[in-house]
Amino acid sequence: MVNRRAVVTGASSGIGAATVRALRARGWDVVGVARREDRLAALAAETGASAIACDLTDAAAVEALVGELERSGPVHALVQVAGGARGTDRIEDASVEDWQWMFDANVLASQRLVAGLLPLLRRAAAADGHADTIFVTSTAAQNAYAGGAGYNAAKAAEGMLVKVLRQELNGEPIRVVEVAPGMVHTEEFTLNRLGGDSVAAEAVYAGVDAPLLADDVADVIAYALESPGHVNLDLITMRPVAQSAQHLLARGPLRVRSID
Repeated sequence: MVNRRAVVTGASSGIGAATVRALRARGWDVVGVARREDRLAALAAETGASAIACDLTDAAAVEALVGELERSGPVHALVQVAGGARGTDRIEDASVEDWQWMFDANVLASQRLVAGLLPLLRRAAAADGHADTIFVTSTAAQNAYAGGAGYNAAKAAEGMLVKVLRQELNGEPIRVVEVAPGMVHTEEFTLNRLGGDSVAAEAVYAGVDAPLLADDVADVIAYALESPGHVNLDLITMRPVAQSAQHLLARGPLRVRSID
């Protein structure tokens, strides 16, 4: 894998940073992309990855990112992790600004990246047999829940973008994979969603026996990328065992009810 290069967005923390580490450990060349240049620099120093600071909600910045990637080498894989949630308000009380940000960060950013990087991915696929796109959505794309409408809608839209892209690329050796995690305990996702309220953020995970971690999702992403080139894992839904469904979460130790 030393000659394959992946672009990983959202690389400054959480699943994105874990994916950079996982792919570097497997011998990939990796370009980490995120807004926070200081965090990217630290990750690059730690892993040997390259880093490009970019705000994916800024069309001009994405255009510059694509130009820099094209100048610096091939792109065999796009791993689109960047995105996020803001707020847990009811629809009638929701902030239009929060909803606009969620659509821009989750949906429009994905479209910008696809439009910009497909020529590079096609070039790599023609040279090396196949290329990959992986999009990290959420189980929020699959199931509605009260207080989640803006994020539900944004992630459902991103998930539909993935499905349409797979159809539009039919006949080309470019895989399109969606990874939809449930509860993942990362340092920033829920904290940002709840406006920086650390007490409320930790309460979300309180008592949950082994929620998913960013490393778990990164391992699945790496597995999908390293599967045989003719195998497309269309949709991977992953949850902790304690979360049997979006609305059904066990708190407390997992244990069998009885042993006969």
